[in-house]
Amino acid sequence: MDVPRGGGSLTTANGEVGAAGGGGTGLARQLGLWGLAATGICSMLGAGINVVPVMIQRNVPGIAENVLPAFAFGALPAVLAGLAYAILASAMPRAGGSYVFASRALGPYWGFVASFSQWFGLSIVIGVVSYLIVPFLRDIAGALGMAGLADVLDTGSVRVALALAMLWTFAWVNLRGLKAYERTVLPLMVVMFALGAIVIVAGFSFDQGDFAAALLASEGVEVPAATPPPLGPADFLAASGLLFASFVGFDAIAQAGGEARNPNRALPLAIGLAVFIVGAYYLLFTAAVYHTVPWEFVWARAQEQDLTAPGLLGYVLPPFWTVLIVAGAAIALINDLPAMILSVSRLVFAWAEDGIFPSGLARVHPAFRTPHAAILLSTALASVAILGSEWAGDFFLGVDLMVTSMLVNFIIMCVSVLVLPRRNPGIAANFRVLRGPKLRTCVCLAGIVLLGTFLVTHTWKDLNSDVAAWYFRSTPLWIGVMALGSLIYFRKMRALRASGTDVDRLFRELPPE
Repeated sequence: MDVPRGGGSLTTANGEVGAAGGGGTGLARQLGLWGLAATGICSMLGAGINVVPVMIQRNVPGIAENVLPAFAFGALPAVLAGLAYAILASAMPRAGGSYVFASRALGPYWGFVASFSQWFGLSIVIGVVSYLIVPFLRDIAGALGMAGLADVLDTGSVRVALALAMLWTFAWVNLRGLKAYERTVLPLMVVMFALGAIVIVAGFSFDQGDFAAALLASEGVEVPAATPPPLGPADFLAASGLLFASFVGFDAIAQAGGEARNPNRALPLAIGLAVFIVGAYYLLFTAAVYHTVPWEFVWARAQEQDLTAPGLLGYVLPPFWTVLIVAGAAIALINDLPAMILSVSRLVFAWAEDGIFPSGLARVHPAFRTPHAAILLSTALASVAILGSEWAGDFFLGVDLMVTSMLVNFIIMCVSVLVLPRRNPGIAANFRVLRGPKLRTCVCLAGIVLLGTFLVTHTWKDLNSDVAAWYFRSTPLWIGVMALGSLIYFRKMRALRASGTDVDRLFRELPPE
């Protein structure tokens, strides 16, 4: 049966647990600090680190030797957004973090619509990530001399089937509960860093002279002289905005706030660990690649073909080590799936718990203590994205949609920190990070300015891109998603008010634990 939101748990006729009046949600606080940190780290680290720092030479041709400074600048708004999340998470450790933060600080409409676009964009990206894993497996098979297997993996039907199989495997892991989830993501995270360390060690073990000699021996050519266009401030900002997208994902920690042990301390600390570890890894990885590979070579080749870090270091590494690097990139992608599924499903759960989404989606499995209906819905949307990636042949559209959604979301989080003490001082009194109001204000204003600048740059670039039709631009699609979310919101809010619910009181109090 469907169960109304009132803040507690109710065992339904078929033995499921759902939200109802008085009591807890049915979720279990079982995630420890490193399980939370792994959720953010695995959501942030994907195969993009193997591609973006080199292919940025094509997207922003004048970036040349300035990739590392652009990466460091791109990390700054991510750090500021991370601080905003940490501040809010310390006071509101609940499932569906960003939705709860904005709805209690700014009002339910801002909380739902912003998080709805976030949920939609990230669910699409989950499907895109699943779809991108198979080419890495194909490349591993090809490098190992299994040409027949590589050809099979390159066929559309096999690629879609494998992507769907991997996606639903990790949905099953999420359905089985937090212990199964931690037993999956923590070992995969360790393997991912171990294989990624090969790039860092190799990059700093060789130099550009070694690369030039290997290039001459392999292709009989020398590193070309490069004359890229001059780099202006707008170009540097565009590069930083592109690299900023690599830091999206730490918000997944906040979405799991209803299942964290010692949440007021663990959530902010896990967010800080995730941002610091991933930021340091990105910078080391990129510095290592460019320590060995001259940027002039990357710039020249990037204008003609797609490049990856494994492919570039393959000039100086034996094939076996190149295969390990490619495997590390594949595992980084695979590791995205369980963490991102956990993140998006908790948004759905939080909406349903508050009564602005169908109440059945707040049901919690009685044995595994997971919001299984919300997990299944989010995985189904990601499955549609896999099919769309195959049929449309353009998976970057989903990534652009996600970046727009997250930039808007991060700005709203910074605004929420500023507004919450005035709108809801009782909740704001529980801030445990940056308790001084002046410092909080400076951090959030700086975040709004930087994130807003990145959003304007990203939108301008999208609207002026050369595409076949308007629906290949992420901005109109994002507006459409916001409109759909608004329709759902207003319909459910009318039903809440008609039922006699005190809506103002509902959204000034935290959801149950």
